[in-house]
Amino acid sequence: MTAEASTLGPEYFERMYSASPDPWGFTSRWYEERKYAVSAAMLPSRRYRDAFEVGCSIGVFTAMLAPRCDRLLACDLSPVAVAAAAERTAGHPRTRVERRTLPGDWPRHEGGFDLIVLSEVLYYFGGEDLDRMLDLATAALSPGGTLLAVHWRHPVAEYPRGGEEVHRALAGRTGLTRLVDHREPDFLAEVYLRGSAAPSVAETEGLV
Repeated sequence: MTAEASTLGPEYFERMYSASPDPWGFTSRWYEERKYAVSAAMLPSRRYRDAFEVGCSIGVFTAMLAPRCDRLLACDLSPVAVAAAAERTAGHPRTRVERRTLPGDWPRHEGGFDLIVLSEVLYYFGGEDLDRMLDLATAALSPGGTLLAVHWRHPVAEYPRGGEEVHRALAGRTGLTRLVDHREPDFLAEVYLRGSAAPSVAETEGLV
C-alpha cells in the first residue's frame, strides 16, 4: 500500500471483532505477552501522573499500565474493544476507557500527559492523518514526558502504512528526543522524551 491510502475506518475493526473477541491473540500468544513485557520494561519512570493510551483494543496492556499511573485514559475506535477493556480494568477506578475516533477526537488535557502510548496503532492512519497524530501527540506531552511507540515490522496488506515507515516519521519529529531504540525482526519499540535533553534512568536516579 502507498502512503496515500486512507485511514482504516470502523468497518475494518467491526469485521475483526465480529470474527473473534481477541482477533490479534493478545491474551493467548507468547509473542504478545513478551512484547507487552518488553514495552512495559522500556518505560523509564516507575510511575506516571497522567497517561493516555491510543488504540487500547481489549485492554491487555491497559491493565498492565494501570497500576503505574495515577490517572490513565485509554481509547479505541471499536465499541466492542472498549467494553472489553473497561471490564478488564474495572478494578482500577482511576482508569477510564472511552470510544474515540482519532485524530479528530483527540482529548484535551490541561497540563499535558506525561505518558502517551502508541502501540500497534499508527500504521492504521493514512493520508495526512499520521502527521496529525504525531503533531497532536507531541503537543500533548508535558515537558519531559514519555512517548512509547511499538509496531509490527512485517507487511499487512490492509494497513495504509508499515511499521518501518511509522517509526521513520516519528524519528523526524522535532521536540522529541529518543531515549530507547529496541529492534527485533518482528517489531520496533522506541521511547521518546519531550524536550532536547534525554537523561538516562540511572541519571534520573542520581547514580551517575
